[in-house]
Amino acid sequence: MFEYFLVFLGAAIPWLEIALVIPLGIVSGLSPVWVMILAFVGNLLTVLFLIIAFQKVKAWLESRKKKDGKGDSKRTERGKRVWNKYGMPGLALLGPIVIGTHIAAFIGLLFGASKVNTTIWMTISIAIWTLVFGIATAMGFDFFVKNA
Repeated sequence: MFEYFLVFLGAAIPWLEIALVIPLGIVSGLSPVWVMILAFVGNLLTVLFLIIAFQKVKAWLESRKKKDGKGDSKRTERGKRVWNKYGMPGLALLGPIVIGTHIAAFIGLLFGASKVNTTIWMTISIAIWTLVFGIATAMGFDFFVKNA
């Protein structure tokens, strides 16, 4: 039981994440299904926390900008629309293997992705990579154990 808690906790920590925790959990003999579920939930919860916290800071900064009377230019608004339409899916899907899910979410929000868009794409990405890491590890581990 404690080992499964460590899987959950490891997936929640930004530098460990699902790419390391899932293979380690499965290779150590834990149930692949439970490792994948707990790693997904652990990683997603901390990413959601990051998204919520970022939005509060962003709202505070925007309220200060409005008090100063400065708004975004038309060019900035158009850039944000393009980023929200195409940028977040690519960042979210590559993030877990390139820079990590937490950093990918932070960068997306920093570049202007909406909270909803970031949440949707990060959830999809974490789910896909959880399945990829889990299935590949379980199948590969089974292959080596059966053929040893």
